[in-house]
Amino acid sequence: MTPVIDSLLETDLYKFTMWQAMLHRHPQTQAEYTFVCRNTPAYPLAELLDDINNELDHLCSLSFAADELAYLRGLRFIKSDFVDFLRIFRFQRDFISVQADGPTLKIVARGPQVHVMAFEIFVLAIVNELYFRRFDRVAAMAEGRRRLAAKITQLKSFGNEPALAFPFEFFDFGVRRRFAGDWQREVVRTLKAEVPQFFKGTSNVLLARDLDLVPIGTMAHEYLQTYQALGVRLRDHQKAALEDWVQEYRGDLGVALTDVVGMDAFLADFDLYFAKLFDGLRHDSGDPVVWGEKALAHYAKLRIDARTKRLVFSDGLDIERAIELYRHFANRTQLGFGIGTNLSNDVGLTPLNIVMKLTRCNDQPVAKLSDSPGKTLCDDQTFLAYLRQVFNVAA
Repeated sequence: MTPVIDSLLETDLYKFTMWQAMLHRHPQTQAEYTFVCRNTPAYPLAELLDDINNELDHLCSLSFAADELAYLRGLRFIKSDFVDFLRIFRFQRDFISVQADGPTLKIVARGPQVHVMAFEIFVLAIVNELYFRRFDRVAAMAEGRRRLAAKITQLKSFGNEPALAFPFEFFDFGVRRRFAGDWQREVVRTLKAEVPQFFKGTSNVLLARDLDLVPIGTMAHEYLQTYQALGVRLRDHQKAALEDWVQEYRGDLGVALTDVVGMDAFLADFDLYFAKLFDGLRHDSGDPVVWGEKALAHYAKLRIDARTKRLVFSDGLDIERAIELYRHFANRTQLGFGIGTNLSNDVGLTPLNIVMKLTRCNDQPVAKLSDSPGKTLCDDQTFLAYLRQVFNVAA
């Protein structure tokens, strides 16, 4: 059977950007990542145990090829010493364990953060593809192509509307929730061919290289969460994380994620200094309109022209919702839309809602206080209560 993953480039760009920052700033950090399925699968995921172990064995045999390293070296924000590190990097099999707990799948990656943080996207892609291999592939692909054609028709029709101040641009963020690797490639290739005026890139670094697209991504929750356990005052962890990012990338990769402890707490830390240094903000939980209005009001309060900034939306979007948000905001600020599941796994089957999140760091719990119910993930309720108290976030 063909392996799910055959290239270490086939992951989200932000894994590389966070990885480089951690290697340079905090290479000694220990971390634990935990797999969670948030919805009810059609059959127990524990049935995939043996196949997942085989796929992880294969993943741990891979290394970066010379042409892959050359591509990464060509990205101006990737530093040469990080590429040198990747040249000798291999996943260590004893840093990740997979077990069945009744019908539930338990996957934990534990070890030096610079050795385990990159497991996440590969694990999610592996679980997804193995899960969907048990369904009727021919029927799913036929339905997926029908739905993709409908999306393209919708986008072309939207293109006839009067222009607003800023263009509509969307990206593929679908590696972690995809139906299959070849299907994601077909979707991305088709969108590039059919609607290049709107489709501007992908988070999948391998596809970006192979299809000559812009790789998209900056930071994820784990980056800011890590700073909850790095010795800075808990109240200051967001500012410490943002400051290190600024120093690492010095103007590149300037979109900050806002919902690790909620938008209000983020904006309290996102002062004039950071607001001027970062190009924009990314939404990943809560009401996107409320979030966007808060962001624009914050820029206005700081006397920053929001037309020079960008708001990126990436929470459970489809084309229709992205267009609605575009119509609401596009005369006031630059926009971007990262669409994941609805592009890479819209084939008529119920997608898995799976994540693999940072849960502990340096033997301390870390947490995300999401603006969306059900997205908060922490295995220590005492720490969660303390974090809420420190940032004045209601339970």
